[in-house]
Amino acid sequence: DSEGRVIDDGTVMRLDDDSWLWTAAEGQLRWLRLNSRGLDVGIEDRTDELAALALQGPLAREVLQSAAQTDLSDLRYFGRRSLEIAGTTIDVSRTGYTGDLGYELWIERDDAIAVWDALMETGTAYAIRPAGILALDVVRVEAGLIMAGVDYISSHHALTWEQSYSPYELGLGGLVKLDKDVPFVGQAALRRERDAGGPPRRLVGLDLDWADLERLYAGHGLSPALSANAWRDEIPIYEFGEQVGRATSGSWSLVLKKNLAIGTVAAAVAEVGTELEMEWSVEGERGRIGAEVVSLPFFDPPRKRE
Repeated sequence: DSEGRVIDDGTVMRLDDDSWLWTAAEGQLRWLRLNSRGLDVGIEDRTDELAALALQGPLAREVLQSAAQTDLSDLRYFGRRSLEIAGTTIDVSRTGYTGDLGYELWIERDDAIAVWDALMETGTAYAIRPAGILALDVVRVEAGLIMAGVDYISSHHALTWEQSYSPYELGLGGLVKLDKDVPFVGQAALRRERDAGGPPRRLVGLDLDWADLERLYAGHGLSPALSANAWRDEIPIYEFGEQVGRATSGSWSLVLKKNLAIGTVAAAVAEVGTELEMEWSVEGERGRIGAEVVSLPFFDPPRKRE
């Protein structure tokens, strides 16, 4: 927005020389139309016309190639092309919300079931499984991917300045070209943030100390018991007894065998390797466990980009 605060984080795909597809967590049709005044552009809302299907995992390429009967080895990370599956033409982008090799399929609504059935039939030989939001939540934490309404609040819904975030506070600064010649919404505000020394908060990954966790549970005569689901809570982060930030989501990683969290902390303690503490309650009693700042993503297999 005009104050440089994030409204939403989505994906823009270039369909041809002058056509683009924008997808995001929330509808932004009104904002786009308001900010397109005076521009030579037409905007069409296709939300009710398109279905989306995510095919993700180490064998995603094999399944998709088999279903489409075509080679996809040259479709690079964040690339896209058209394919035909079950007699229908679909758009395929090499993207996803899992941090693994994966593809997102954009399908005309009335053809979506036929494409689903074809993929499930082809995928049987590859042990394909349908997965929902609970599984998705775990893998997106492993991938260090933020979630709107959990790890940040859209500036459209934020009630205070603290609840809103700049892209640099969310690890999205690499997507901003501050010195772009053509002015864009929020450019001046983000330049002021840069000139003032950068964002006061930073998104970080946290590796939670297992020995500390065992100690807290042992104090109640219990063994550690962690849910298989990811959690979405605001939990205080401390350094030397002073709160310096908050964790917003986390999970036990089945792949890495680690207890992980994503959070936002003061810039002064955001350096990789910084030893912090996170609040952790057992049997209603508050305690603290070690939380080391680590690089994001936690899980980043080469096959995702190869």
